[in-house]
Amino acid sequence: MISKEKQIRKITFVGFLMNIMLSTLKIIAGIYGKSQAVIADGIHSLSDTTTDIAVILGSYFWSKPPDVDHPYGHQRIETIVSIFIGIVLLIAGAGIGIDAIFNIQEQKRFNTGFIALVASIVSIIIKEILYQWTMRTGKKIKSISLTANAWHHRLDAISSIPVLVAVCVSIYWPAWSFIDSIGAIFVSFLIGYAALGFIFKGLRELIDAGAPLEMIEKIKALAIENNAVHQVHAIRTRYVGSSLQVDLHAVVDGNMTVYDGHHVAEDIERRILKYGPDVVDVVVHIEPEEYAVH
Repeated sequence: MISKEKQIRKITFVGFLMNIMLSTLKIIAGIYGKSQAVIADGIHSLSDTTTDIAVILGSYFWSKPPDVDHPYGHQRIETIVSIFIGIVLLIAGAGIGIDAIFNIQEQKRFNTGFIALVASIVSIIIKEILYQWTMRTGKKIKSISLTANAWHHRLDAISSIPVLVAVCVSIYWPAWSFIDSIGAIFVSFLIGYAALGFIFKGLRELIDAGAPLEMIEKIKALAIENNAVHQVHAIRTRYVGSSLQVDLHAVVDGNMTVYDGHHVAEDIERRILKYGPDVVDVVVHIEPEEYAVH
């Protein structure tokens, strides 16, 4: 069974090699096809390798077991990596938008060759394949950094579409090549929107934001399934990476023995870990009914 971290590194390394290959292909095709748009797209793909490197290196750190200085583990490093990816995406999106605005102002025209058209099509297809593979695996192993990097592949493919349009327009209707810049501005907003989503999601985890109300209710329902539990309250949650840590108070009969109370706590923990919403740790405080807060 391949570990979560090894799967992350394997997929991300494949993406890293593909980004290097695509960057080389597009830059060469742009030079020989006389397409500034394709050259710029190749440089953009080269910048994608920074996020691949961040995920590969980060996975070596967040997979470390808990230690004296980090009793809850190192999963927050994955959150920091996902925020970094979001920042890189935001900068890339802003760069694409600014370049497009300058192109419109300067009324640049691109007279491209067929080789640039082929390079753009190949890039879009490979990037979409990488997105599907990375996203499917990221969801399966519940890795926020991998799903963030998957969206980076998808957004790179989307941002190549205006370049493809520009190539086609430059070949068949050179006077209309400004359409590329308009499409690039639209894509830059899409990239910025996705990037801000990753950044804000990561920041919520870093400030210990709790789970949504529906998840709290599910946790409460699982705990109260134990017949010995009369009431559940003081439920607290926080995210560690993509998973939840939970602690709660379970109210039981005050005459229950410590032995029985321990088994009730174990049963609640087992239920929540097995059926809860991505829960990795549960702390149950057994509280006698006489002292419960109603």
